[in-house]
Amino acid sequence: MKKLIIAIGLYFSIYSGLEAQNLQELKASANQNYSKPKLKLEEINFVSSYYNQDGNHSAVTGGNGTEALYNFGNSLDITISLTDKHKRVHNLNADFNVDAYTSASSDNIDPVTISGASRRDVHIYPSLTYSVKNPETGFTKKIGVSYSTEWDYISNGINVGLSKISKDKNTEISFKAAAFIDKWLVILPYELRPTYDGNPYQYNDVYKARNTYVGGITVSHIVNKNFDMLLMVEPSYQEGLLSTPYHRAYFTNGNHTVEKLPGTRVKLPIGLRASYFAGDKVVLRGFYRYYMDSWGMTGHTASLEVPVKINPFASISPFYRFSTQTAVKYFKPYGEHLATDTYYTSDYDISGFNSHLIGLNFRRSTPGGVFGIPHFNAFEVRLAYYNRGVTGMNAGIATVLFKIK
Repeated sequence: MKKLIIAIGLYFSIYSGLEAQNLQELKASANQNYSKPKLKLEEINFVSSYYNQDGNHSAVTGGNGTEALYNFGNSLDITISLTDKHKRVHNLNADFNVDAYTSASSDNIDPVTISGASRRDVHIYPSLTYSVKNPETGFTKKIGVSYSTEWDYISNGINVGLSKISKDKNTEISFKAAAFIDKWLVILPYELRPTYDGNPYQYNDVYKARNTYVGGITVSHIVNKNFDMLLMVEPSYQEGLLSTPYHRAYFTNGNHTVEKLPGTRVKLPIGLRASYFAGDKVVLRGFYRYYMDSWGMTGHTASLEVPVKINPFASISPFYRFSTQTAVKYFKPYGEHLATDTYYTSDYDISGFNSHLIGLNFRRSTPGGVFGIPHFNAFEVRLAYYNRGVTGMNAGIATVLFKIK
Protein backbone atom coordinates (compact mmCIF):
# COMPACT_ATOMS: atom_id res chain seq x y z
CA MET A 1 0.00 0.00 0.00
CA LYS A 2 2.83 2.33 0.88
CA LYS A 3 4.47 1.66 -2.53
CA LEU A 4 1.16 2.37 -4.26
CA ILE A 5 0.77 5.71 -2.52
CA ILE A 6 4.36 6.68 -3.42
CA ALA A 7 3.77 5.69 -7.07
CA ILE A 8 0.58 7.74 -7.26
CA GLY A 9 2.38 10.68 -5.70
CA LEU A 10 5.22 10.43 -8.20
CA TYR A 11 2.74 10.24 -11.08
CA PHE A 12 0.89 13.38 -10.04
CA SER A 13 4.15 15.22 -9.43
CA ILE A 14 5.40 14.39 -12.92
CA TYR A 15 1.99 15.22 -14.45
CA SER A 16 1.85 18.57 -12.64
CA GLY A 17 5.36 19.37 -13.80
CA LEU A 18 4.49 18.60 -17.41
CA GLU A 19 1.30 20.68 -17.20
CA ALA A 20 3.20 23.62 -15.72
CA GLN A 21 5.76 23.34 -18.51
CA ASN A 22 3.02 23.23 -21.15
CA LEU A 23 1.34 26.27 -19.58
CA GLN A 24 4.59 28.22 -19.64
CA GLU A 25 5.10 27.29 -23.29
CA LEU A 26 1.54 28.43 -24.14
CA LYS A 27 2.10 31.74 -22.35
CA ALA A 28 5.38 32.28 -24.16
CA SER A 29 3.74 31.47 -27.50
CA ALA A 30 0.86 33.85 -26.76
CA ASN A 31 3.28 36.63 -25.83
CA GLN A 32 5.09 36.15 -29.12
CA ASN A 33 1.86 36.27 -31.16
CA TYR A 34 0.17 39.12 -29.30
CA SER A 35 1.38 42.66 -28.85
CA LYS A 36 -0.39 45.15 -26.61
CA PRO A 37 -2.38 47.73 -28.61
CA LYS A 38 -0.66 51.09 -28.76
CA LEU A 39 -2.08 54.54 -29.38
CA LYS A 40 -0.95 56.11 -32.62
CA LEU A 41 -0.99 59.79 -33.47
CA GLU A 42 -2.58 59.86 -36.92
CA GLU A 43 -2.40 63.55 -37.71
CA ILE A 44 -2.57 67.10 -36.42
CA ASN A 45 -4.14 69.89 -38.47
CA PHE A 46 -3.81 73.55 -37.62
CA VAL A 47 -5.87 76.03 -39.64
CA SER A 48 -5.73 79.80 -39.33
CA SER A 49 -7.92 82.19 -41.31
CA TYR A 50 -8.71 85.87 -41.66
CA TYR A 51 -12.09 87.06 -42.98
CA ASN A 52 -13.47 90.54 -43.62
CA GLN A 53 -16.67 91.80 -45.20
CA ASP A 54 -18.43 95.06 -45.97
CA GLY A 55 -21.86 96.08 -47.19
CA ASN A 56 -24.82 98.33 -46.43
CA HIS A 57 -27.72 96.01 -45.57
CA SER A 58 -27.30 95.07 -41.92
CA ALA A 59 -30.30 93.31 -40.34
CA VAL A 60 -29.43 94.93 -37.01
CA THR A 61 -30.52 98.30 -38.41
CA GLY A 62 -33.46 96.96 -40.39
CA GLY A 63 -31.71 96.17 -43.69
CA ASN A 64 -30.04 99.57 -44.06
CA GLY A 65 -26.63 100.08 -42.41
CA THR A 66 -23.05 98.87 -42.23
CA GLU A 67 -22.26 95.15 -42.43
CA ALA A 68 -18.54 95.61 -41.66
CA LEU A 69 -17.08 92.59 -39.90
CA TYR A 70 -13.57 91.26 -39.26
CA ASN A 71 -12.93 87.71 -38.06
CA PHE A 72 -9.73 85.91 -37.10
CA GLY A 73 -10.23 82.16 -36.68
CA ASN A 74 -8.02 79.31 -35.53
CA SER A 75 -8.66 75.57 -35.47
CA LEU A 76 -6.63 72.71 -33.97
CA ASP A 77 -7.64 69.19 -35.05
CA ILE A 78 -5.98 66.09 -33.53
CA THR A 79 -6.71 62.44 -34.42
CA ILE A 80 -5.33 59.42 -32.55
CA SER A 81 -6.01 55.76 -33.32
CA LEU A 82 -5.72 52.30 -31.83
CA THR A 83 -6.06 48.87 -33.49
CA ASP A 84 -7.38 46.21 -31.12
CA LYS A 85 -6.76 42.44 -31.17
CA HIS A 86 -9.78 41.98 -33.45
CA LYS A 87 -8.20 44.34 -36.03
CA ARG A 88 -10.86 47.00 -35.40
CA VAL A 89 -9.57 50.55 -35.78
CA HIS A 90 -10.60 53.00 -33.04
CA ASN A 91 -10.27 56.71 -33.82
CA LEU A 92 -10.63 59.65 -31.45
CA ASN A 93 -10.77 63.12 -32.98
CA ALA A 94 -10.60 66.33 -30.96
CA ASP A 95 -11.32 69.62 -32.69
CA PHE A 96 -10.92 72.98 -30.93
CA ASN A 97 -11.95 76.20 -32.67
CA VAL A 98 -11.70 79.85 -31.59
CA ASP A 99 -12.95 82.85 -33.58
CA ALA A 100 -12.33 86.44 -32.51
CA TYR A 101 -14.36 89.05 -34.37
CA THR A 102 -15.21 92.73 -34.51
CA SER A 103 -18.65 93.69 -35.85
CA ALA A 104 -19.64 97.29 -36.49
CA SER A 105 -23.20 96.25 -37.36
CA SER A 106 -23.74 94.44 -34.06
CA ASP A 107 -22.53 97.52 -32.23
CA ASN A 108 -25.69 99.27 -33.44
CA ILE A 109 -27.78 97.15 -31.07
CA ASP A 110 -27.02 99.80 -28.49
CA PRO A 111 -25.81 102.93 -30.33
CA VAL A 112 -26.21 105.01 -27.16
CA THR A 113 -23.11 103.39 -25.68
CA ILE A 114 -19.63 103.79 -27.12
CA SER A 115 -19.40 100.05 -27.70
CA GLY A 116 -22.12 97.43 -27.37
CA ALA A 117 -21.60 93.99 -25.83
CA SER A 118 -21.42 92.35 -29.23
CA ARG A 119 -18.97 94.67 -30.98
CA ARG A 120 -16.01 92.48 -30.03
CA ASP A 121 -16.39 88.88 -28.98
CA VAL A 122 -14.84 85.43 -28.98
CA HIS A 123 -16.65 82.39 -30.34
CA ILE A 124 -15.41 79.06 -28.91
CA TYR A 125 -16.62 75.72 -30.30
CA PRO A 126 -14.82 72.45 -29.45
CA SER A 127 -15.98 68.96 -30.51
CA LEU A 128 -15.02 65.36 -29.79
CA THR A 129 -15.75 62.36 -32.06
CA TYR A 130 -15.13 58.65 -31.45
CA SER A 131 -15.40 56.03 -34.21
CA VAL A 132 -14.80 52.30 -34.63
CA LYS A 133 -14.10 50.73 -38.03
CA ASN A 134 -14.34 46.98 -38.58
CA PRO A 135 -12.45 46.00 -41.77
CA GLU A 136 -13.99 42.52 -41.80
CA THR A 137 -17.62 43.64 -41.82
CA GLY A 138 -17.05 47.02 -43.50
CA PHE A 139 -19.03 48.87 -40.81
CA THR A 140 -17.92 52.09 -39.15
CA LYS A 141 -19.79 53.48 -36.13
CA LYS A 142 -19.26 56.88 -34.60
CA ILE A 143 -20.56 59.19 -31.91
CA GLY A 144 -19.64 62.80 -31.22
CA VAL A 145 -20.39 65.72 -28.93
CA SER A 146 -19.93 69.45 -29.45
CA TYR A 147 -20.21 72.70 -27.55
CA SER A 148 -20.39 76.29 -28.72
CA THR A 149 -20.57 79.57 -26.88
CA GLU A 150 -20.71 83.21 -27.85
CA TRP A 151 -21.88 86.42 -26.26
CA ASP A 152 -25.59 85.73 -26.82
CA TYR A 153 -25.99 81.95 -27.08
CA ILE A 154 -24.89 78.53 -25.85
CA SER A 155 -25.18 75.36 -27.89
CA ASN A 156 -24.78 71.68 -26.97
CA GLY A 157 -24.71 69.06 -29.70
CA ILE A 158 -24.60 65.30 -30.12
CA ASN A 159 -24.28 63.25 -33.30
CA VAL A 160 -24.18 59.58 -34.28
CA GLY A 161 -23.26 57.90 -37.54
CA LEU A 162 -23.15 54.51 -39.23
CA SER A 163 -21.51 53.63 -42.55
CA LYS A 164 -21.00 50.44 -44.56
CA ILE A 165 -18.52 49.89 -47.36
CA SER A 166 -19.03 47.17 -49.95
CA LYS A 167 -16.75 44.14 -50.22
CA ASP A 168 -15.18 45.46 -53.43
CA LYS A 169 -14.54 48.83 -51.71
CA ASN A 170 -16.32 50.66 -54.55
CA THR A 171 -19.51 51.76 -52.75
CA GLU A 172 -20.15 53.21 -49.32
CA ILE A 173 -23.44 54.25 -47.72
CA SER A 174 -23.57 56.41 -44.60
CA PHE A 175 -26.31 57.51 -42.21
CA LYS A 176 -26.10 60.28 -39.62
CA ALA A 177 -28.30 61.99 -37.05
CA ALA A 178 -27.54 65.04 -34.91
CA ALA A 179 -29.24 67.31 -32.42
CA PHE A 180 -28.19 70.81 -31.33
CA ILE A 181 -29.84 72.25 -28.24
CA ASP A 182 -29.35 76.02 -28.16
CA LYS A 183 -30.20 78.87 -25.82
CA TRP A 184 -30.49 82.48 -27.06
CA LEU A 185 -29.99 85.39 -24.71
CA VAL A 186 -32.83 87.86 -25.32
CA ILE A 187 -31.17 91.22 -26.02
CA LEU A 188 -33.43 93.79 -27.70
CA PRO A 189 -32.36 96.95 -29.55
CA TYR A 190 -31.79 99.75 -27.07
CA GLU A 191 -34.88 101.82 -27.93
CA LEU A 192 -37.21 98.79 -27.80
CA ARG A 193 -36.28 97.58 -24.33
CA PRO A 194 -38.65 97.83 -21.37
CA THR A 195 -37.95 100.70 -19.01
CA TYR A 196 -37.19 100.75 -15.31
CA ASP A 197 -37.21 104.07 -13.44
CA GLY A 198 -37.46 105.75 -16.82
CA ASN A 199 -34.34 104.08 -18.27
CA PRO A 200 -34.20 101.18 -20.75
CA TYR A 201 -32.78 97.90 -19.43
CA GLN A 202 -32.05 94.61 -21.14
CA TYR A 203 -32.98 91.05 -20.21
CA ASN A 204 -29.62 89.76 -19.04
CA ASP A 205 -31.07 86.55 -17.58
CA VAL A 206 -33.82 85.60 -20.07
CA TYR A 207 -33.05 82.78 -22.52
CA LYS A 208 -35.12 81.29 -25.32
CA ALA A 209 -34.64 77.84 -26.84
CA ARG A 210 -33.68 77.07 -30.42
CA ASN A 211 -33.28 73.38 -31.23
CA THR A 212 -32.05 71.83 -34.48
CA TYR A 213 -32.38 68.19 -35.54
CA VAL A 214 -30.44 66.95 -38.56
CA GLY A 215 -30.54 63.67 -40.47
CA GLY A 216 -28.53 62.56 -43.44
CA ILE A 217 -27.79 59.83 -45.93
CA THR A 218 -24.72 59.75 -48.18
CA VAL A 219 -23.94 57.30 -50.97
CA SER A 220 -20.51 57.32 -52.62
CA HIS A 221 -19.49 55.17 -55.56
CA ILE A 222 -16.29 54.67 -57.54
CA VAL A 223 -17.49 54.36 -61.13
CA ASN A 224 -14.04 53.55 -62.50
CA LYS A 225 -10.40 54.39 -61.79
CA ASN A 226 -10.89 57.95 -63.09
CA PHE A 227 -14.39 58.84 -61.91
CA ASP A 228 -16.22 58.79 -58.56
CA MET A 229 -19.50 60.30 -57.35
CA LEU A 230 -21.23 61.11 -54.07
CA LEU A 231 -24.91 61.82 -53.40
CA MET A 232 -26.06 63.43 -50.14
CA VAL A 233 -29.45 64.27 -48.64
CA GLU A 234 -29.48 66.15 -45.31
CA PRO A 235 -32.95 67.18 -44.08
CA SER A 236 -33.22 69.21 -40.88
CA TYR A 237 -35.90 70.58 -38.56
CA GLN A 238 -35.64 73.66 -36.34
CA GLU A 239 -37.90 74.88 -33.57
CA GLY A 240 -37.86 77.67 -31.01
CA LEU A 241 -36.71 81.27 -31.32
CA LEU A 242 -35.62 81.32 -34.97
CA SER A 243 -35.70 85.09 -35.33
CA THR A 244 -32.83 87.17 -33.95
CA PRO A 245 -33.94 89.33 -30.99
CA TYR A 246 -31.86 92.39 -31.95
CA HIS A 247 -32.73 92.56 -35.67
CA ARG A 248 -34.97 95.54 -36.38
CA ALA A 249 -37.86 95.64 -38.89
CA TYR A 250 -39.35 98.94 -40.20
CA PHE A 251 -42.94 99.40 -41.39
CA THR A 252 -44.40 101.65 -44.08
CA ASN A 253 -46.03 103.82 -41.40
CA GLY A 254 -42.63 104.74 -39.92
CA ASN A 255 -42.86 102.51 -36.84
CA HIS A 256 -40.42 99.71 -36.16
CA THR A 257 -40.00 96.62 -33.98
CA VAL A 258 -37.84 93.48 -33.83
CA GLU A 259 -38.07 90.91 -36.60
CA LYS A 260 -40.58 88.10 -36.18
CA LEU A 261 -40.31 84.72 -37.89
CA PRO A 262 -42.16 81.38 -37.50
CA GLY A 263 -41.15 79.10 -34.66
CA THR A 264 -40.43 76.11 -36.92
CA ARG A 265 -38.47 75.57 -40.12
CA VAL A 266 -37.84 72.51 -42.29
CA LYS A 267 -34.81 72.46 -44.62
CA LEU A 268 -34.01 70.00 -47.42
CA PRO A 269 -30.65 70.21 -49.22
CA ILE A 270 -29.73 67.60 -51.85
CA GLY A 271 -26.17 67.55 -53.15
CA LEU A 272 -24.13 65.75 -55.78
CA ARG A 273 -20.33 65.72 -55.84
CA ALA A 274 -18.13 64.23 -58.56
CA SER A 275 -14.39 63.94 -59.23
CA TYR A 276 -12.75 63.10 -62.54
CA PHE A 277 -9.04 62.39 -62.85
CA ALA A 278 -8.09 63.79 -66.25
CA GLY A 279 -4.62 62.31 -66.49
CA ASP A 280 -1.83 62.35 -63.94
CA LYS A 281 -1.74 66.09 -63.37
CA VAL A 282 -5.33 67.39 -63.52
CA VAL A 283 -8.42 66.63 -61.41
CA LEU A 284 -11.90 68.08 -62.02
CA ARG A 285 -14.00 68.39 -58.84
CA GLY A 286 -17.60 69.46 -59.33
CA PHE A 287 -20.44 70.02 -56.88
CA TYR A 288 -24.15 70.85 -57.20
CA ARG A 289 -26.73 71.40 -54.46
CA TYR A 290 -30.47 72.05 -54.56
CA TYR A 291 -32.10 73.61 -51.49
CA MET A 292 -35.66 74.24 -50.34
CA ASP A 293 -37.32 75.04 -47.03
CA SER A 294 -40.71 75.63 -45.42
CA TRP A 295 -40.22 79.42 -45.43
CA GLY A 296 -40.43 79.52 -49.22
CA MET A 297 -36.72 79.73 -50.07
CA THR A 298 -35.24 77.70 -52.90
CA GLY A 299 -31.64 77.74 -54.03
CA HIS A 300 -29.06 76.29 -56.39
CA THR A 301 -25.30 76.10 -55.85
CA ALA A 302 -22.71 74.88 -58.35
CA SER A 303 -18.94 74.86 -57.97
CA LEU A 304 -15.86 73.65 -59.81
CA GLU A 305 -12.31 73.20 -58.52
CA VAL A 306 -9.42 72.11 -60.76
CA PRO A 307 -6.29 70.94 -58.91
CA VAL A 308 -3.27 70.92 -61.23
CA LYS A 309 0.02 69.32 -60.23
CA ILE A 310 3.01 71.60 -60.68
CA ASN A 311 5.34 68.76 -59.73
CA PRO A 312 4.95 65.51 -57.73
CA PHE A 313 4.92 67.47 -54.46
CA ALA A 314 2.96 70.65 -55.24
CA SER A 315 -0.37 71.60 -56.81
CA ILE A 316 -2.38 74.72 -57.53
CA SER A 317 -6.20 74.73 -57.58
CA PRO A 318 -8.35 77.53 -59.02
CA PHE A 319 -12.00 77.31 -57.93
CA TYR A 320 -15.31 79.06 -58.57
CA ARG A 321 -18.74 78.79 -56.95
CA PHE A 322 -22.03 80.27 -58.12
CA SER A 323 -25.11 80.38 -55.90
CA THR A 324 -28.61 81.73 -56.39
CA GLN A 325 -31.55 81.78 -53.98
CA THR A 326 -35.05 83.19 -53.68
CA ALA A 327 -36.11 85.21 -50.64
CA VAL A 328 -38.14 83.73 -47.81
CA LYS A 329 -41.75 84.88 -48.03
CA TYR A 330 -41.37 87.04 -44.91
CA PHE A 331 -38.58 89.24 -46.28
CA LYS A 332 -38.98 92.87 -47.36
CA PRO A 333 -36.38 95.66 -47.62
CA TYR A 334 -36.06 98.55 -45.19
CA GLY A 335 -39.37 100.35 -44.52
CA GLU A 336 -41.55 98.13 -46.74
CA HIS A 337 -43.25 95.88 -44.22
CA LEU A 338 -46.94 96.38 -43.54
CA ALA A 339 -48.15 96.77 -39.97
CA THR A 340 -50.65 93.96 -40.69
CA ASP A 341 -47.92 91.44 -41.62
CA THR A 342 -47.80 88.38 -39.35
CA TYR A 343 -44.08 87.83 -39.87
CA TYR A 344 -41.38 90.25 -40.98
CA THR A 345 -37.63 90.44 -41.50
CA SER A 346 -35.13 92.58 -43.40
CA ASP A 347 -32.23 90.15 -43.03
CA TYR A 348 -30.51 90.03 -46.43
CA ASP A 349 -28.98 86.64 -45.62
CA ILE A 350 -32.41 85.17 -46.36
CA SER A 351 -33.29 87.53 -49.21
CA GLY A 352 -33.09 86.71 -52.91
CA PHE A 353 -29.68 87.18 -54.56
CA ASN A 354 -26.94 85.68 -56.72
CA SER A 355 -23.46 85.25 -55.27
CA HIS A 356 -20.01 84.45 -56.61
CA LEU A 357 -16.95 82.97 -54.89
CA ILE A 358 -13.66 82.80 -56.74
CA GLY A 359 -10.25 81.82 -55.45
CA LEU A 360 -7.01 79.91 -55.60
CA ASN A 361 -5.52 77.16 -53.44
CA PHE A 362 -1.84 76.19 -53.25
CA ARG A 363 -0.78 72.89 -51.64
CA ARG A 364 2.65 71.38 -50.98
CA SER A 365 3.21 67.89 -49.61
CA THR A 366 6.67 66.28 -49.42
CA PRO A 367 7.35 62.67 -48.29
CA GLY A 368 10.41 63.70 -46.26
CA GLY A 369 8.56 66.64 -44.73
CA VAL A 370 7.73 70.11 -46.05
CA PHE A 371 10.77 72.42 -45.85
CA GLY A 372 12.74 69.36 -44.69
CA ILE A 373 10.88 69.18 -41.35
CA PRO A 374 10.05 65.53 -40.43
CA HIS A 375 6.31 64.71 -40.13
CA PHE A 376 5.37 68.14 -41.55
CA ASN A 377 3.14 66.43 -44.10
CA ALA A 378 1.37 69.27 -45.91
CA PHE A 379 1.09 73.03 -46.21
CA GLU A 380 -1.80 74.88 -47.89
CA VAL A 381 -2.71 78.49 -48.62
CA ARG A 382 -6.24 79.34 -49.80
CA LEU A 383 -7.39 82.79 -50.96
CA ALA A 384 -10.96 83.67 -51.95
CA TYR A 385 -13.13 86.65 -52.86
CA TYR A 386 -16.92 86.70 -52.36
CA ASN A 387 -19.52 89.00 -53.93
CA ARG A 388 -23.25 89.01 -53.23
CA GLY A 389 -24.58 90.57 -56.43
CA VAL A 390 -27.24 93.29 -56.10
CA THR A 391 -26.99 93.46 -52.30
CA GLY A 392 -23.46 94.81 -52.69
CA MET A 393 -21.81 92.78 -49.95
CA ASN A 394 -18.15 91.90 -50.58
CA ALA A 395 -15.86 89.68 -48.55
CA GLY A 396 -12.35 88.27 -48.64
CA ILE A 397 -10.84 85.30 -46.83
CA ALA A 398 -7.30 83.96 -46.48
CA THR A 399 -6.64 80.53 -44.95
CA VAL A 400 -3.45 78.67 -44.05
CA LEU A 401 -3.27 74.94 -43.21
CA PHE A 402 -0.43 73.04 -41.53
CA LYS A 403 -0.66 69.23 -41.35
CA ILE A 404 1.56 67.01 -39.19
CA LYS A 405 1.33 63.29 -39.83
